[in-house]
Amino acid sequence: MKIAFIGIGNMGEPMAINLLKANHTIFVYDIVRKKINRVEKEGCVYKESIKLAVKDADCVITMLPEGKHVKEAYLNEDGIINNTNKGSFLIDCSTIDVKTTKEIGIVAKNRNLSIIDAPVSGGTFGAENASLTFMVGGRVKDFKFSKPILSKMGKKIIHMGELGAGQITKACNNMLLGISMIALGEVFTLADKLGLDQKKLFKVSSKGTGMSWAMLNHLPVADIIKTAAANNEFKAGFAANMILKDLSIALSLADSVNLKTPAGALAKSLFERFVEEGGGDLDYSAVIKLINGTNKSI
Repeated sequence: MKIAFIGIGNMGEPMAINLLKANHTIFVYDIVRKKINRVEKEGCVYKESIKLAVKDADCVITMLPEGKHVKEAYLNEDGIINNTNKGSFLIDCSTIDVKTTKEIGIVAKNRNLSIIDAPVSGGTFGAENASLTFMVGGRVKDFKFSKPILSKMGKKIIHMGELGAGQITKACNNMLLGISMIALGEVFTLADKLGLDQKKLFKVSSKGTGMSWAMLNHLPVADIIKTAAANNEFKAGFAANMILKDLSIALSLADSVNLKTPAGALAKSLFERFVEEGGGDLDYSAVIKLINGTNKSI
């Protein structure tokens, strides 16, 4: 299959490479030319515009930072919908607001194009190891068509409902993730200040009622788990400004149904402060610096 991959960032790069390893022809485009270098060396074909990338593609996959970028990529005159093949299948793996997803979906439907939203969970580790979880919104038949493609990039592919349901799922999941990371930062900082061995606390909590995915994979304390960004000066696998974006989407969805989410709101406010103080490009687990008072070194 010929696949156009738009957005070769920290997630898009390994995802495109995994599709290439599955013997697909991959056309790639990113607004930042140097981001293409590695995938081009691997065998992906660089195109100078979205228009050229999608021109001969059977499938188009987008992995872009925000809704405004996705909207421009799909709806611009030189964008995806106006220039892709009539039978091309569209997959948006970006994490964006539901309103934009549905707006693009309406335009795609009017052009008789099939589209799903399929945001991911698993971070750069999951992208590199093709172990991502895809939360899919769209028609059942489109979900079934997408599974062989998504399975080359992930292990769990779950149909959540109609178009936009994937984005709702991702927002809920990442609000929980953001809250969990704040809790981890507070608890492990408290233990440290009380003179408790953090490694021993992990041994207990990771097998007890306080256990969470964030603890097992993104613990904000160094030298306890292999996959912690804390081991590498909090180099971003999932940046703090990205979790802030996701929390903002989740809080907006809560407002749309008049639901108060105080824990989510508090997590958002703390990540806002952390980003404002210069931590936006660090891993989201680095928010522990705000809690333990070491953020002044950012």
